[in-house]
Amino acid sequence: MNLKLAFSPCPNDTFIFDAIVNHRIDTKGYSFEVILADVEELNKNALNNSVHISKLSYSAMAYLTQNYQILNAGSALGKGCGPLLITTSDKIDKPLSDLKVAIPGKYTTAALLMKLAFPEVTNTHELIFSEIEDAVLRHDFDAGLIIHENRFTYQQKGLKLIKDLGAFWEEFSGASIPLGGIAIQRTLPEQVKKDVDELIKNSVAYAFKHPEQSLPYTKMHAQAMDEKVIQQHINLYVNNYSLHLGEQGKNAIQLLFDTAREINAIPAITEPLFVSE
Repeated sequence: MNLKLAFSPCPNDTFIFDAIVNHRIDTKGYSFEVILADVEELNKNALNNSVHISKLSYSAMAYLTQNYQILNAGSALGKGCGPLLITTSDKIDKPLSDLKVAIPGKYTTAALLMKLAFPEVTNTHELIFSEIEDAVLRHDFDAGLIIHENRFTYQQKGLKLIKDLGAFWEEFSGASIPLGGIAIQRTLPEQVKKDVDELIKNSVAYAFKHPEQSLPYTKMHAQAMDEKVIQQHINLYVNNYSLHLGEQGKNAIQLLFDTAREINAIPAITEPLFVSE
């Protein structure tokens, strides 16, 4: 069976899927057509229901539950790994409601966390995540919402932190930050969903056991990223939740959705969220 599999070129995703894509594990008769795209492009593409399996921001997943379910493996949850709101100076000289902010996409979990933390910030503009730092440095925007490896580079560029939105969520909820997960089409047979879930879990386990084997594939897509930053990125976003969400991970996701619904930031969710085990 051939399935369309979409994920980002970021190190955490290529690390997770390397063993599947490069046939380091037995894929049990499944083959995969791989589609690589920026996280917000993945979110928007899933709105067309054209991909069998896709990495998605959890915020985007709230809009897609009629067509997709969340797999137990492959997720990015954790602590100390959330999005950062940054600017060029140590002090903001205008009200937050007046800020012009660059965001990595309206469906990203980063954008949702900013709505929860700063509902008064409404003048937002979408950019590809890797372009946000430079746009803020050019003063095209008052502030920028950065994700992924940019949390390791913004200080080197002289940018300053306004708010760690991951820390905000952790303090507010006491839960891990649900950033992104792997969604699968709801209409696929239940056995296929379970098989794919198991394959991704096996791929993550293989990558943990043989990290050196995934490095060439990860570096190939990491946009000339420094090897140390690649490893920091993987260490931050790939963990035990990537092997299996467990009850703690699922509860964190549900809490994010419940909190967002209270301020009408996402649609109501009526379908079962998770693939059964």
